[in-house]
Amino acid sequence: MSSMQPRRPDRFDGLEYRGTSWGRGDGDVPPYQHGFPARSFSSSGDLSQHWVTTPPDIPGSRNLHWGEKSPQYGADSNAGPAAVGEESSSSSSGEHLNRFAGFGIGLASLFTENVLAHPCIVLRRQCQVNYHARNYQLSPFSIVNIMYSFTKTQGFRALWKGMGSTFIVQGISLGAEGMLSEFTHLPRELNHKWNPKQIGGHLLLKGLVYVIVTPFYSASLIETVQSEIIHDNPGILDCLKEGIGRVLNLGVPYSKRLLPLLVLTFPTVLHGILHYIISSTIQKCVLFFIKKKSPAQLPGDGSNAVQNKLEDYFPELIANFAASLCADVLLYPLETVLHRLHIQGTRTIIDNTDLGHEVVPINSQYEGLKDCINTIKREEGGLGFYKGFGAVVVQYTLHAIVLQITKIIYSSVVQTAS
Repeated sequence: MSSMQPRRPDRFDGLEYRGTSWGRGDGDVPPYQHGFPARSFSSSGDLSQHWVTTPPDIPGSRNLHWGEKSPQYGADSNAGPAAVGEESSSSSSGEHLNRFAGFGIGLASLFTENVLAHPCIVLRRQCQVNYHARNYQLSPFSIVNIMYSFTKTQGFRALWKGMGSTFIVQGISLGAEGMLSEFTHLPRELNHKWNPKQIGGHLLLKGLVYVIVTPFYSASLIETVQSEIIHDNPGILDCLKEGIGRVLNLGVPYSKRLLPLLVLTFPTVLHGILHYIISSTIQKCVLFFIKKKSPAQLPGDGSNAVQNKLEDYFPELIANFAASLCADVLLYPLETVLHRLHIQGTRTIIDNTDLGHEVVPINSQYEGLKDCINTIKREEGGLGFYKGFGAVVVQYTLHAIVLQITKIIYSSVVQTAS
């Protein structure tokens, strides 16, 4: 909710925007992406290609060459048999290196967004729902200190609790989106010649997905913030069982202060739609500026042709990084309110984020979205909406470091191969 997350909700972490398009960029092969549409640019300026949503894939495992009209672009058609053989061997070696490096880059990005960032998501959510806290944990240094205290008292597992449920929420969202698109004919993909009706239908589809995922997101949130000092490690399917129980109001020992799902639906859908719109817009803008700054180059001989592959992968990763960061920062106050509403009445006991040990109960009594906003502003001040913001700084700092390290490693491999 990363948040309604990606990378990261965050936000609605289970549904966080992770759109990544990978293709040849020539219009013949649709761009691939992870759960949400993203634009792929071509040097020819053709805007008639479509956004296509496909099941999750490893970004970079497919070839992407900006401005490349065909695999034989720039090849000498008059070359003799010997030259053709040499070029074929060199091209085959370069393609193998290209695909291997792309797979590694994509895998590193997915690992960072879904595994390495999870401890930051755990701390961030615990701080957001802890209205008792006097330390707002706005600094990344204080967050790191709290992480150390938690691991010292509870072990490393305490920072990765609830990670399985976040993957379940992502799977439910992808499955629901596919089924709704098939049965309702709402557009899951948009071409560049869109109209207001198509945009409305597409956003309606996203909104319906968030409605379906709401009870499961609540269950995932509880698993993420619940202290392991007083709670056993949940089963892998407990998120599904508790989400269904929340819908049917069966077998769930919640208090009378639990807010109905109908009350939670509006803020959940609002956060999800806004996060999706902001992420999509930022990603396309970043890709556009990168494309303008770095025009496509013709494939050359030797190391230059291989080195240029570096620019084929990282623009997408940089765009996704910037999109998730901007959406998480802009919607952080709304995410804080959303998480407090979801956790109310669930009898959840969280870790004490002031001390790094002990536990505190969550017994809030908000009447709804408006009352929650007014209460936080009155009792905790404007910075109360940003409790745990230091975790966002740590999360995206780690992500940037991993991207930079991956880029350095890839550059070294390319120089060695050349």
